[in-house]
Amino acid sequence: MKAKSAPKNVLVSVVMGSDSDLPIMTETTKVLEEFGIGYELILTSAHRTPLRTTKFAASAAGRGVKIIIVGAGAAAHLAGVIASQTILPVIGIPIDATSLHGLDALLSTVQMPGGVPVASMAIGKAGAKNAALFAARILALEDKGIGAKLSTHKKKMSRDVEKKQVTLACRKS
Repeated sequence: MKAKSAPKNVLVSVVMGSDSDLPIMTETTKVLEEFGIGYELILTSAHRTPLRTTKFAASAAGRGVKIIIVGAGAAAHLAGVIASQTILPVIGIPIDATSLHGLDALLSTVQMPGGVPVASMAIGKAGAKNAALFAARILALEDKGIGAKLSTHKKKMSRDVEKKQVTLACRKS
C-alpha cells in the first residue's frame, strides 16, 4: 500500500484519492519532513477501491500510525469513509478538482454526520500545510521535541512578518 519507502517510525499516513492530488499533498509532506515526523503516502479511493480503503483504515492504528491526513477532491468522501473505520484522528483536505473550485470537496469533507468526526482544513495548499501543522500540534502533546519545533516555527513566522514590515517601510521612504 505504501507509495513511498516509509521511515521506521511512521506516525502520519498521508492519503490521496488520486495521484493528481500529489501536488497539493506534497505541501503536507514538506511540513512533516521539516518537523522530522515520519509519514507514509497512500493512494486509495473511497469509490474506486473501497476494499483497499477499508483495509488501510482498519490496519493503520495497528501499524503505529497516530494521525491520518486525507486529501480528496470532487465528492471527497475519502476522509469520512476512513474516519468511519478507525478511532484515529482524521484530518481532511478538500482539493480543487472540479469546476466548483473545491467547494464540493469542502462540503463533502466538513459535513460529516454526528459520530464520524473529520477535522477539516482549507481548500488546497493552505489546507495541506495546516493539516501537517495540526498533526504536529496533536503529536506535540506527547512529544516535547515536536513542541519545541512548533515554537521555533511560530517565532520564525513572526520574524518573517517583522522583516517584511521593515522592507515595506523602506519602500515608503
